[in-house]
Amino acid sequence: MKRWILKSGETTLDGLVLEAVAKPEPGPGQVRVRIRAVSMNYREQLALMNAGGNWRVDRDIIPVADGAGEIDAVGEGVDRWNVGDKVITVYLRDFIHWPPHAGTGLGLGALDEDGVLAEYVILSTERVTRAPTTLSFAEAATLPCAALTAWAALQNAYPVQPGQKVLSLGTGSVSLFAMAFAQALGAKTYVTTSQDDKRARLTELGAEDVFNYRTDENWGQSIYTATGGVDKVVNTAGFGSINQSVQALAFGGDIGVVGLFNFGDVIDPGLFLAKGTSMRGIPVGTRDAQEEMVRFIDEHQIKPVIGRVIPFADAKDAYKAQSAPDLFGKIVVTVGS
Repeated sequence: MKRWILKSGETTLDGLVLEAVAKPEPGPGQVRVRIRAVSMNYREQLALMNAGGNWRVDRDIIPVADGAGEIDAVGEGVDRWNVGDKVITVYLRDFIHWPPHAGTGLGLGALDEDGVLAEYVILSTERVTRAPTTLSFAEAATLPCAALTAWAALQNAYPVQPGQKVLSLGTGSVSLFAMAFAQALGAKTYVTTSQDDKRARLTELGAEDVFNYRTDENWGQSIYTATGGVDKVVNTAGFGSINQSVQALAFGGDIGVVGLFNFGDVIDPGLFLAKGTSMRGIPVGTRDAQEEMVRFIDEHQIKPVIGRVIPFADAKDAYKAQSAPDLFGKIVVTVGS
C-alpha cells in the first residue's frame, strides 16, 4: 500500500514523502480501514510546521486527521464492526463523553498518533463512527473536525433553538457547517467576512445578512443594531474578536470559541458582565456528539461545501489549496477508486 509520511524534523512540504509499505494488520480491538477520502483542516498546517514545537514528537508520522472509508478487516475480539461498514474517523483520543480531559491529545496525525493520509490505516474500534448514509466518501471525510466543532459550538450547554439568531465569524469550514446546522435547527444565520466577493455565495447558502469586518471596525455593534442581538456566536477567529462578539450578542447570549487563531485581546468586563454573556472553549467534540451529528445530517440531508477535490498522488497540492486566501469550502483528497 501507499502512504504519505511527514519526516521527523521536517517542517515544509519537502518533508512530505510518498512511500510504499506492507498493508498493516489489525490487532485485538482494532479495525483496518480502507481510506477512500480525507479532508484538510487548518490544523494540518500547524502540524506540518510543528507550530510552537508542540504538534509532533521526534518521529516520522502519517499526517491528516479526517478520513472516510470502509472497514476492510477486524482484529480479535471486535464485534461492533463488520467488514464493509462505512465509517469516518474520530478526531480526539478517548473523548467519548463530555467533559474533555488531559489525555485527548491533538487529534490523529499529531503528537504520537498517526493520521489517515494513506490507503489503509489501523484504528481502535472507538476511533471510528458510522458515516452518514446520505453522503459520499468525499463528503463524509469533511466531518470529523470542522463539522463536529460547529455542532459542539451550537449544541453544548445552550443548544440553539428554533427562531434564534446565530452569527458565524469568517467563511472557514467550521463557520459554513455552523450555518448549515443552525438553519436546520430553525435558526436565522449571519456571517462575517473580509471579502465582499463571498457575499453572494454566503447568501446562496442561506445567510440572512453578511457583514464585512475589515471595512467596519465596529462590526459587532453593526450586527447588534441590524439584528437586535444574536443569541449565539460561533467565534472561529479567537480572542482578538471577543469584544466585538460580545457587542453583537443579545443579552444572555453565548459565545463558543473555536480554533487556534488570534489570542491578542482582553475581554472588556463592562459589557461582558452587563449582558450576562457566557463563553466556552470548544475542543472539537465527543464521540457521542459525532454519532448524534451523523444522525442529524442524514435526517436533514445536509451537504458539506467542498471547494476542491485532489487526487491522492497530489496530496501536497491539498496543503497549498487549504492555505490559499480564497479558500471557500473543504479541500478533499480522494484515495483509490
